[in-house]
Amino acid sequence: QVQLVESGGGLVQAGGSLRLSCAASGGTFTIYTMGWFRQTPGKEREFVSALRWIGGYTAYADSVKGRFTISRDNAKNTVNLQMNSLKPEDTAVYYCAAVRGALGTYRLANAHEYGYWGQGTQVTVSS
Repeated sequence: QVQLVESGGGLVQAGGSLRLSCAASGGTFTIYTMGWFRQTPGKEREFVSALRWIGGYTAYADSVKGRFTISRDNAKNTVNLQMNSLKPEDTAVYYCAAVRGALGTYRLANAHEYGYWGQGTQVTVSS
């Protein structure tokens, strides 16, 4: 059974940084696509970033490009999201997601493509 556990959320001032981690277990993650999504009350889950474990291809939402970096640690089976220059509008619950296989480029941002989800971690950016 695939399990994803996020950590690293918290409260930070605008302009600050946070690093989220997603610890994955129960699967052979070298053949998975991993994603980060975020959600605020009353809104749809929003794509943030994704990574194909094989090859390391990455993708980002326009709103976070240049500020966020997704990476993987093969030895620890973790996917990290380094978030710099945080803005109040980045405030949300951040979710780690996974799907078996290498998603095509145009499917990476679709939350419905991902079959496994973590419980979420709150990120709050104060102005």
